[in-house]
Formats: sequence, structure tokens, C-alpha cells
Amino acid sequence: MHQEITEILPRLRRFAYSLTGSMADADDLLQNTVERLLARTVPEDVDLTKWAFRVCRNVWIDECRARKVRRDAAEHPELTDGQVVDGERQATKEIEWNRVDAAMSALPEDQRQIISLVAIQGMPYKIVAEILDVPKGTVMSRLARARAALSEALTPVTMRTDS
Repeated sequence: MHQEITEILPRLRRFAYSLTGSMADADDLLQNTVERLLARTVPEDVDLTKWAFRVCRNVWIDECRARKVRRDAAEHPELTDGQVVDGERQATKEIEWNRVDAAMSALPEDQRQIISLVAIQGMPYKIVAEILDVPKGTVMSRLARARAALSEALTPVTMRTDS
């Protein structure tokens, strides 16, 4: 199992980056995912790759919930015991990466997950549907909406026409 996990690490890391938008956060998410994978037994008759991506997604959801709690605590310090956690975000230096990153970040999370798994990871729709536990048609429609939104966001303003 350790060998199989090692083989999917680069793909999991790219997926983690697509969820977080930050290499530092992606590395943390990847580490938490691998810790969870190693701490648990793989369910019987489950593809390790699918399971690993699902675990990564679930860890991210848990992290988002925790961040919301921390954000609420920062906005309402009177409700905490005085400890406020400030988040840190690493910026990408290249202008194109910043544009793509911003466009990806603007997508709803369900579309961002789909485009990451299909377009970046190259996974088939059926596998993505199983990982996200949605019908294949939902994967296809979310992907189409995500691609259209990215295309619109990345098209220079001078090239857009007012139709």
C-alpha cells in the first residue's frame, strides 16, 4: 500500500493545490491526507486511488469548516479566549498563474473539484463521479459550466464582445 500511495502522491498534490490555491496549504492538505490514509485500513473492494482522492476531499472539507470557525472567532474576538489565528496565503509570482489561480478560485467548489479531477488530473468522468459520489451527468454539466466560467474569466477584456 505504501508503494501505491507513493505513486499517486504527485496527482494528489496537484488536486490538493487545486482545492486550496496555495502550495503551502496544498502540502499541508497532502500531509494530512497521507496521514489519514496510513492510519486507516483501505475498505475492501475499493480502488486506492479513488479512495485517496475522496479522503483528500473530505480532509479539505473538514479544514474549510475549521477555517470558518477560526474566521468567525477572528471577527468576534469577544467570543474567544483571546487567541486569534491569522491565515497566511502564498502568492504565485507569475502573472498568468495568478490569473488562472484567481479564475479557479472564483469557481464554486463543486466546479473547481470537477475541473481539477478531469482537466488537471485527467480522470475519466465515471471515476470522478465515483470519487465525488455524484451521477456522471452531474460531472459533465459541472465541467461544462466550469470550463465556460474559466474561459470567460481568462479572456482579455479587449477581446470580449458585447452581445
